[in-house]
Amino acid sequence: MDSLFDMLLTEPVAAQPLDDVDAAWTRLRSAAKRFDRQLDRAIAGGFVADRLGFAFLSGYQAALRTLIPDLPEDELVAICVSEQGGVHPSAIRATLARQQGVWLVNGTKSFVIASASASRLVVIASVGTGADGRNRLRATMVDPNAPGVDLTEHPPASFIPEVPHASVRLTDVPVRVLPGDGYADYAKPFRTIEDIHVLAAALGWLTRVARVSDWPSAIRQRLLAALAAVRGLGSDSPSSPGVHIALSGVVDVIDDLLTEVEPLWASVDSTIRSRWERDRRLLAIAGSVRGQRLGAAWSAVGTATG
Repeated sequence: MDSLFDMLLTEPVAAQPLDDVDAAWTRLRSAAKRFDRQLDRAIAGGFVADRLGFAFLSGYQAALRTLIPDLPEDELVAICVSEQGGVHPSAIRATLARQQGVWLVNGTKSFVIASASASRLVVIASVGTGADGRNRLRATMVDPNAPGVDLTEHPPASFIPEVPHASVRLTDVPVRVLPGDGYADYAKPFRTIEDIHVLAAALGWLTRVARVSDWPSAIRQRLLAALAAVRGLGSDSPSSPGVHIALSGVVDVIDDLLTEVEPLWASVDSTIRSRWERDRRLLAIAGSVRGQRLGAAWSAVGTATG
């Protein structure tokens, strides 16, 4: 197995542009298979990506495989949680019911990433309310080519437009039900797992930019230090309050580093720079949710304010 940090510092940078998600996935997978840990695969994929959107794809796919380790390594997968009312358990209206010995899902998911290229969909659905009145959720595996699956592609987003998204309507679709609770074991931990893996992949991509643009070695050194911190987050449970607190601290460090390197973007290729200016909001998109988790984490360890 290769040294990840040595790869980031010495690996020749692929210059061939990536045309679409399928081409990106081929390159990301080739880089990722050199490493055992999914977090390292996210970083390696981010490094070989030619833009932040495809680095995000690397982190997203590695996060899904951290959540569900037996997913095939060569298939794109998408998780389907969001509905019109949001992602909170009470907002999930997709239903899972057993009919004549077959589990069937019905409902609509409003925002599914890379669904058009996905070979599998992980769909969160409700089996009804429990005695406590709460929505009981399960995770299911869906074949996107099965009868009753209808994808509607959305227009490209204003950032990372290369990664398409869609809504998915499911009508009496047979599924395989995954073990565990759909919220506690899948939807909730995935938020943190995705944060960590996407952040790691983005740092891998920034290291690529730093090398291609000949940024000072001191900056490359600090990027690797930030990567080392993010890698450490992947060794603990995503439900740990300490992980959420540490993650927020690492994000603060990275924000400071991004501010410091702002003048260096003037030396970057204009296409890469314009994509960064368009796509950089990706790194802040989960900020409000992360802030809520941070407050809950400090409360859990007995501190009212951070």
